[in-house]
Amino acid sequence: MNILKVLFHCFIPFAVAYASSDCQYYSWCSDNNILIRFPFQIEGQQHPYCGYPGFKLTCSNDSKTVITLPYMGKFFVRNINYLRQQMQVYDPDDCLPKRLLSLNLSASPFTVTSLRNYTLLSCPTPHTGSQFIPIDCLSNSTSFVSAIPSLNFTSLPESCHVVKKLSFPVAYQENFRDDLLRGDLLLTWYSPDCRYCESQQALCGFDESINSDQVGCFFDDQTGRQEHGLRVFGIITLSIVGPAIVCAIAMTCYATFRYRRGNTGRIAAAQRSAATEIPESATVRMGLDESTIESYQKLELGESRRVPGPNEGCCTICLSEYKTKDTIRCIPECAHCFHAHCIDEWLRINTTCPLCRNSPSTVLAMSSDH
Repeated sequence: MNILKVLFHCFIPFAVAYASSDCQYYSWCSDNNILIRFPFQIEGQQHPYCGYPGFKLTCSNDSKTVITLPYMGKFFVRNINYLRQQMQVYDPDDCLPKRLLSLNLSASPFTVTSLRNYTLLSCPTPHTGSQFIPIDCLSNSTSFVSAIPSLNFTSLPESCHVVKKLSFPVAYQENFRDDLLRGDLLLTWYSPDCRYCESQQALCGFDESINSDQVGCFFDDQTGRQEHGLRVFGIITLSIVGPAIVCAIAMTCYATFRYRRGNTGRIAAAQRSAATEIPESATVRMGLDESTIESYQKLELGESRRVPGPNEGCCTICLSEYKTKDTIRCIPECAHCFHAHCIDEWLRINTTCPLCRNSPSTVLAMSSDH
């Protein structure tokens, strides 16, 4: 149960706010057009509470996305950046400077990021030079209108007069000339603030649990179901696979323990049986005497724990691995080695090697000095 609780807290994220099921998460004025989602909404296609106040859009007859700004009228939407919370709009008549003469965003949720002061001049003939920015849509056959950044304005050119001094919004301070002529206006909004949701690749919408104009992050139905399904699948998989792995490890350890214990028990039983067995005749031979056993080679293992001869890394009597400074004894001829205390007990009741069952010859036995 504790494992399931840990898994639950690890794989279930914090609760998020979900938008009303009556709201459509995405909309377009036409295929391959601008993606429209909260805080924007297309007027007439959704309930009013599905979008944020002041972010209503409409679709033109030619399927262009339109926003109507108070005091300024209609603009076409070129792009919406939801992560930066910026919208790029342009004048349907391709004369943005004329629209900016009456720039007023006070009744809208949008603002401009930066402004640059300009002086509009009207001259009878075009003036050439880097400081003059021609505005064709404000010019006519009798006058030519130019815009000069106020910082560059030193003196009034001959035959020209000032039309108006005003501030134009620009996107890039170092490239004001292109900003004024490109025909696009960059608008920014700060409320509602959905940048965190966008950075988490989640959608933004009204938090209905609070029943106010506060917003929260959520997943759409399809993504939400997929995410939820993956989380449930992960929990079920870990709930089954995790305990199964633990059980498999526990069973392996238990089986190994029982195997070693069983072998040790069988050897001990054999030793007890041999020790208590009464010889039936005088020809029955018991194990080797102590002097013979002590004549077999005995040595202490070094750091490498390497055992000479055809031996493995563990004593085949007690099934324990050899360790540094373990004392081992080797039987002559077959050269099989064991823990000294294990083989000594064995040879006291047996005359053969526990592995190959051959009888060692005392004639070839090595002294214990070697």
